[in-house]
Amino acid sequence: MDHVISDMVRTALAEDLGTGDVTAALIANDTWTATLFTREAGVLCGQAWFGETFRQLDPGIRLTWHANDGERLKPGAILCQLRGPARALLSGERTALNFLQTLSGTATAARRYADAVAHTRARILDTRKTLPGLRLAQKYAVRCGGCGNHRMGLYDGVLIKENHIAAAGSLSALLRRAHDLPVPFVEIEVETLVQLSEALEAGGQRILLDNFTLTDLRAAVALSAGRAQLEASGGITLDNVAAFAETGVDFISIGDITKNVRALDLSLRFTPAS
Repeated sequence: MDHVISDMVRTALAEDLGTGDVTAALIANDTWTATLFTREAGVLCGQAWFGETFRQLDPGIRLTWHANDGERLKPGAILCQLRGPARALLSGERTALNFLQTLSGTATAARRYADAVAHTRARILDTRKTLPGLRLAQKYAVRCGGCGNHRMGLYDGVLIKENHIAAAGSLSALLRRAHDLPVPFVEIEVETLVQLSEALEAGGQRILLDNFTLTDLRAAVALSAGRAQLEASGGITLDNVAAFAETGVDFISIGDITKNVRALDLSLRFTPAS
């Protein structure tokens, strides 16, 4: 994971700095301190990305953290203090905050969903609807927020949809071939109770119930009777997720956690070092 973080940060810094920070070059490169704090409640995530940003600019910058990834934050809480050359601190500020605010926003959203279904057996999962280039980071943030990961990509899990079945010609044959693959899980998507019955008869062990109503979800749980793990998806928001979880499904996948990210309001304040 370290090399992935390093590559992400290197790309982000190149995007922002280009040939160099012409504004920071105008000031004396004295030693400064900076204090990172949050203006709102949330969940912290992204320490490694934040720290790596400043490490790449100047390894001599010292960071002292007062909170950890996954920790719930109160408004006004001091999260980190930094000390180092003024130019490097200023040049890294936006890139470091972009990572930390985005990942903390993702973790905060995940925590809200996890809390909403804590009284049920359901586990909230993310999807592949992530920000381009930030999938591994956002998937980590989801875990920091108390939810789980679905597939990381198209390579580590099978999700059979309608077009796959149409191309293969046989649901049963496709499932048999899929179960021979060395992947953590094989899942098949259905859109009706009739299709659910077909998937169960074909030996489906994990089934995605796409856009089912609450009534149909309860019927699906009864029909499955524990023969397969059931996952609900589609039309689920923070306002109604508890009702979906209370139907008895095992998983609920939510694209909103990683797709519609609202950055956590964090800020860095700089002062000359004494």
